[in-house]
Amino acid sequence: MSVDRFHRMVNTESGLLGVSETSSDMRDLLKEERNDVRAAEAVALFCYHAKKAIGSLAAALGGLDTLVFSAGIGEHSPIVRARICEGLEFLGIVIDPARNEAGEAVISTESSHVTVRVIHTDEESEIARSVVEVIEAES
Repeated sequence: MSVDRFHRMVNTESGLLGVSETSSDMRDLLKEERNDVRAAEAVALFCYHAKKAIGSLAAALGGLDTLVFSAGIGEHSPIVRARICEGLEFLGIVIDPARNEAGEAVISTESSHVTVRVIHTDEESEIARSVVEVIEAES
């Protein structure tokens, strides 16, 4: 496999698209998951890996104070946030379904030991700022 082909495979043909074989967009997959087993598997796998990462980081950190959802899926998909948090009550993560559905800034319950937040991010601006910092550091 050439370097260019490998690059294309890893960056445009893997992940959600690689599993679903239809789309890399979570919105599309959520719309189709009832009718398309591959879309459902892609969504489930995504949520499983996020949940696994949270558990691993909680273990490495000795617990959690706050869990933050941000960027496209984290900011805009209450169903994905709910699926990721489901089963993490043992870590102190309990989300309020109404707050989650409304996309409130804090979606955890009052009794949750971990505060769960939804925070807007502007990834493109952050990337641009980081690039400027690197360029200025090299000058």
